[in-house]
Amino acid sequence: MATVILVRHGRTTANTAGILAGRAAGVRLDQIGQDQAALTGKRLAVVPLVAVVSSPLERCQQTAQLILDHQSGSPVMPIDDDLTECDYGQWQGRTISDLATEALWSVVQTQPSAVVFPGGESMAAMQARSVAAIRRHDAAFEAQHGPGAVWVAVSHGDVIKSILADALGMHLDLFQRINVGPASVSIVQYGPKRPSVHATNTDGGDLSWLAGSIHPTDAPVGGGAGHQPARTSTA
Repeated sequence: MATVILVRHGRTTANTAGILAGRAAGVRLDQIGQDQAALTGKRLAVVPLVAVVSSPLERCQQTAQLILDHQSGSPVMPIDDDLTECDYGQWQGRTISDLATEALWSVVQTQPSAVVFPGGESMAAMQARSVAAIRRHDAAFEAQHGPGAVWVAVSHGDVIKSILADALGMHLDLFQRINVGPASVSIVQYGPKRPSVHATNTDGGDLSWLAGSIHPTDAPVGGGAGHQPARTSTA
């Protein structure tokens, strides 16, 4: 089965200002965000990627390019509108501290499946479109490149959290239990029986095992031996 690596964009100027950027144009990575994305690119350099699919927003395309810069091959970089940020409607551009005083804020925290942002999108619709996009790309890359294909999807915090919740079999109302930091790496494989989540919200660690053999579709009883460590030369 193919493997998708979910990467959130690096830190932005809006993140540091405490503003809900949403789909606003011109929101770019700050210097720390660029460094975060470059570090993620270095982590993924040992994995031959077949594609880096990005949200259309600048911060994601910047992150995607910094990942591509560390690839020795030539993976494609499609843009997919279905991986874009949630449409926060009238919440877009406001400060987080101001939004926290709204009655809807507590619903976002405790019952996100019931949330429809004023003048915007529902969180349920955000999850439905993003999960469908990930599964569509995953099936296409596996069909084109074989079951060992590894690809990256660069998107946004709430979007990735909703994708992970689906893969973990969690109700959307529980997705606030998941954390997804800037430029973090989460790893999912979609198998014929169920998705398998190999990592969430990582910003360090060896990923060379992703370039190795295809993983079994059955869960090992007792936990198994884990991923094989990277081979190092003794010469």
